[in-house]
Amino acid sequence: MTGRVKRKAGLAAAAARAAAEAAPPPTCALCERPLGARVEWHHLVPKSEGGRVTAPVHPICHRTIHATLPNGELARAYADPAVLRDHPAIARFLRWVADKPADFSVPVRRGR
Repeated sequence: MTGRVKRKAGLAAAAARAAAEAAPPPTCALCERPLGARVEWHHLVPKSEGGRVTAPVHPICHRTIHATLPNGELARAYADPAVLRDHPAIARFLRWVADKPADFSVPVRRGR
């Protein structure tokens, strides 16, 4: 009986692997580039403001969001990634990072 269970589990795992390979790679909620090996989860409304919904982002994208906007402003006006992309400083960052590899990383400066 245990042999049968193992075979079923093996088939299910193989089917899940095949589905994962066939699916397109997940993308960053901010820059929409494919995600790399390191993924961070950005709270669309910051936890300090009561948010629970998260979205996958590159570490550099996550740091840029928080270096550019305070949590209160993120909660009030920029909870939607599409709206966040339209912020002038974020839009400038997105143009710059567009051709970088998925795991690209540099230090991020705070907004002025």
